Amino acid sequence: MTKTNAARLLDTLGVAYEIRTYEVDESDLSAPTVARKVGLPCEQVWKTLVVRGDGTVYLAVVPADAELDLKALAVAAGERKVELAALKDVLPLTGYIRGGVTVLGCRKEYPVFVDDTMELIDRMAVSAGMRGAQLVLNPQDYLRVTKATVARIAR
Repeated sequence: MTKTNAARLLDTLGVAYEIRTYEVDESDLSAPTVARKVGLPCEQVWKTLVVRGDGTVYLAVVPADAELDLKALAVAAGERKVELAALKDVLPLTGYIRGGVTVLGCRKEYPVFVDDTMELIDRMAVSAGMRGAQLVLNPQDYLRVTKATVARIAR
C-alpha cells in the first residue's frame, strides 16, 4: 500500500504509527465495522466528523461506537449551534471521502475537538485518509499533532 498524506505527515513529525488495512464494504462503512476488521475495540477506533458552525468548519473526533453530541460540541466551540456538514461538502472541505476523513493531512487546518475519553486509552486508530486503512498511534501524539481541544462531545 502506498503511504497516504496522513502517514507522510506523521513520518515528517517523527510520530510512530502502524498502518492496518482492511477490506472495504461500500454498503457498510460504519466505524464499529472498521474496528472489528482491524481487530481493535470500538473505544480505540475513532471517527472524524465534519461539522459546520456559524461560518466555521470543525472536525469532531469520537469513538467508533459513540454518537457526536452536537449541543456539547457547540458549547465547547463557543457556538450557538452546530450541525453535521452535508455529505456533498465533505470532500471539498477536507480533501477526503466519507469513510476516509482524518484530521491528519486535511486540506485546511480546522479547529479540532476530541472526546475526552481519548485520554483514557493507550492507543487509538483513525482513518489513514482513505477507505481501507487505519493509522494506529499513541493518543497523546495524536492530540499534540492535531492541536485538538479535549472536551466531552460524545454520548
